[in-house]
Amino acid sequence: MKASAAVPAAALLGSAAPAHAAGRQSPFVGTDGTGFTYQGRPFAVAGFNNHYLGWGTRAEVDDVLETAKRAGASVVRTILHSVIGSPDGSVPSTWNWQSTADASNMGMHGTYLLSWDAARGTWAFNDSTVNGLGRWDYVIWKAERLGLKLDIALIDFWQWAGGIQQVCRWFLPDYNVSNDPRRYTFFFADERTRAFYRDWVAHVLNRRNSLTGRAYKDEPAIFAWDLMNEPEADNTKTMPDGRPLSEDWISRMSAYVKSIDANHLVCVGGEGFYDRSSFVDPARELAIPTIDFGTWHTYPDYHGITPAQVVDLIHRHGETARQAGKPVVLQEFSYSALHEGQPAALRSWVDAIAADRSSAGWLYWRLVGRVTPAPTRAFPEAENDLPTEFAPDNGEHFDVAANPDATPPAVWDSFQVLAGAARQLTRRNQPGVPART
Repeated sequence: MKASAAVPAAALLGSAAPAHAAGRQSPFVGTDGTGFTYQGRPFAVAGFNNHYLGWGTRAEVDDVLETAKRAGASVVRTILHSVIGSPDGSVPSTWNWQSTADASNMGMHGTYLLSWDAARGTWAFNDSTVNGLGRWDYVIWKAERLGLKLDIALIDFWQWAGGIQQVCRWFLPDYNVSNDPRRYTFFFADERTRAFYRDWVAHVLNRRNSLTGRAYKDEPAIFAWDLMNEPEADNTKTMPDGRPLSEDWISRMSAYVKSIDANHLVCVGGEGFYDRSSFVDPARELAIPTIDFGTWHTYPDYHGITPAQVVDLIHRHGETARQAGKPVVLQEFSYSALHEGQPAALRSWVDAIAADRSSAGWLYWRLVGRVTPAPTRAFPEAENDLPTEFAPDNGEHFDVAANPDATPPAVWDSFQVLAGAARQLTRRNQPGVPART
């Protein structure tokens, strides 16, 4: 971080705003030091990620959320997908948004949230309750009925469902969504994409839920907003005023979210890497006043570390959180089910988080439920297709499911490990149970 070397992280930490406090009667989660609070009680975060809530049938959504609830989860994390070119094809889409695969394997059968309007020369939002943002009305309604909270990323960095890589393609016809040299800078620096992001944020937060009658910014089922899923903005690049790119984008966009929504917590949704100059350091991220809690993601299979080193990282992030006086959540983590020791590794990590007084919780990537087998159908007809089987793995072997017959057996064994740990951790959220047991 060459541009910011003259400003020590400790100085920034001292400038952080007071924690986001929520009153005893508030329906929203707040923070108190390194922990979360809800209606006057500690609120431990334990749960799962799921990627297809925004395009699964209502029965598929029910299966995921009800399974998470039975497993003891307090929070389910998800992402607002998807982004396309133009619906008429005049601006190419970089991925198959009309796939008829099962929901877990990206069978969106025509569902999308964002597109380019070639006739008007600008972006467009799809609010449809059939194949657009309106589908999230049910997800939020269902979560509230179950007593679950949702951690929602406002958009994705990655191109698998369009994400900001497709947005870059709107403005740069020659943009390569997989390896363009502007991949880590253009979206975060360009004034057009910044305007798009602010417009999208305002649209989402002010959307009125057709089932609850509330604006999303007033929905008590929402735990937090992630600015983005894994925003890999190059922090070695600087803005014209000399501020590091990633820190500038995070500061400005988190402040913008807060200017519209004073109810919900805001986090980055990032990977929380230490010792990588192109990423904002976790301590500097937590020093930003409009970031309420820290996040980090770990995948030993991809990051070249051992399961034991993950435990070391848990304590390192906990110490960073303690110094900042804000919570931190291990927001994504996994270890391939092809490893014989997957269940034991996961147990060691969630146990370490439960024992670390400065760690606020965990969310596993990822929980899947029963789905309609391929080929799926387009909405609204698909809404009546009942899920009948668990989705085949996508090749990463990160899925867990409430499926005793799963192959490999770790899919079920690890689910049981995580469910047991979630129930134990979220017991702290109940009246009459000590915050630390």
